[in-house]
Amino acid sequence: MRREPLPTTILLSVPMNLTAPETSCLAMSAPQTPESALDAREDSSTATREEDAADGIQHSHRMLSFSDALLSIIATVMILPVTHTEISPEQVLGDRLQRLVRPFDKSIQKLLATRIAVYLMTFLIVTVAWAAHTRLFQVVGKIDDTLALLNLACMMTITFLPFTFSLMVTFPEVPLGIFLFCVCVIAIGAVQALIVVYAFHFPHLLNPQIERSTHRALYRQHVLGIILRGPALCFAAAGFSLFFYPASYLLMATVVFLPYLSKATSWCKSRLVGPREPPPHSMEFFTFDLHEPLSKERVEAFSDGVYAIVATLLILDICEDNVPDAKDVKEKFHGSLVAALSVYGPHFLAYFGSFATVGLLWFAHHSLFLHIRKATQSMGLLNTLSLAFVGGLPLAYQQTSAFARQPRDELESVRISCAIIFFASIFQFAIWTTALLHERETLQPSARFGGQEHAFMFAKLALYPCASLLAFTCTCFLSRFSTAIFHLMQIAVPFAFLLLRLLVRLALAVLWALRGLPVPELGAEDDSRSLLLPAPC
Repeated sequence: MRREPLPTTILLSVPMNLTAPETSCLAMSAPQTPESALDAREDSSTATREEDAADGIQHSHRMLSFSDALLSIIATVMILPVTHTEISPEQVLGDRLQRLVRPFDKSIQKLLATRIAVYLMTFLIVTVAWAAHTRLFQVVGKIDDTLALLNLACMMTITFLPFTFSLMVTFPEVPLGIFLFCVCVIAIGAVQALIVVYAFHFPHLLNPQIERSTHRALYRQHVLGIILRGPALCFAAAGFSLFFYPASYLLMATVVFLPYLSKATSWCKSRLVGPREPPPHSMEFFTFDLHEPLSKERVEAFSDGVYAIVATLLILDICEDNVPDAKDVKEKFHGSLVAALSVYGPHFLAYFGSFATVGLLWFAHHSLFLHIRKATQSMGLLNTLSLAFVGGLPLAYQQTSAFARQPRDELESVRISCAIIFFASIFQFAIWTTALLHERETLQPSARFGGQEHAFMFAKLALYPCASLLAFTCTCFLSRFSTAIFHLMQIAVPFAFLLLRLLVRLALAVLWALRGLPVPELGAEDDSRSLLLPAPC
């Protein structure tokens, strides 16, 4: 039988036979300072941890950090088969067609388009598994050795996904890659279902709210039903892969948007038959409500992992492809290593520009979540879409570093890079917009409409979408200077971030002057509303 921890509010023992005046005197003779209260809470927490450790129970923080890191790595390395695509016209065109059709356009359509689409779908499926893992461990509060081993089994299955994805993109019309990918997803769902069954069998491992509930059996049935829906669709997709593989891709895409399809179906049903009474045992977690809270800390940890891995992948390409061979240095460059490295100048320029882009997108993401106090399901989906395009930034690096080798294709490479940066940043802006719709619940007061940081956050999150869209548009009219335009954007945006707060203050001062309003003093605590966006209705 597990012992319940002592209440943390009991700071000293009082004998039961003392009268009220004696108790008052005792309390006056032993004043409770904040330091003593803090020490008492720490002692109680330490005693609780020691008691849990004696019972074989552990807190799940380190295991969750490990899981977030592994999942972010697996999701990000999905881009590697796409970045290593060789764009050679001979792969898809004959000699006669090469004279009639632009080689790059055909090869990009045959090779990159399919691979990018499959990458986005599989990245989103991995993040669906991460979201299910996050919500699962909002239900499971503590772990023991068995749960830790089951989680390792789940992670081992997830690490096999990049291999199945490589088979899918290399042989998109062969059913084996699709079949193996679906089998992995089914196995992940089965292990997560085992975690649910085990945790509900030992209620002390559950969230305290569920542990004390009289509806635990209904909660277990509800959680299992939602966890197994995705694997059930993948089971159907595995079957279709054997005779009609396009249906398999459609079913796997449905896994990503299943919560939102279910929410839309419920909304249509309520419109037709009227709203129904919510059950008395309704759960806060594991619902299809778009405002269901997600763990903000785990969203940040997973996102940081994706950004870190993307930045690391950039330097791996430099180390692998841009170290000159010793024999070439001796024969072609007469032993001059500097002359040999100068050949790779465009590669290093593309690396620094791509790293700056990754770093500044992370900086914008960090600033955004610094002002968010509650993450929801809809914000989680938008964050996932943003991270999917962030994961495509190594592809943008590959395209821009190839300017010297394939100058005729630089226009298409610039446009691909601008599109990737635009979508990675515009979904960040969409997170901000979604948070503003429910600002009292999701945003800190300083970032709401009229807050001191509202205009600055608006400008910070709008900078990259505007810059990439402007660069893309300029290449349509000045295609001859597409490379210069792209490099100018990569140089200008970091300086714009450095000067952004000053630029925002100048813009606000101009707007106040145009409206005939007095310019408030810098640092003053004023309640003036931001003029960059209208006030909410």
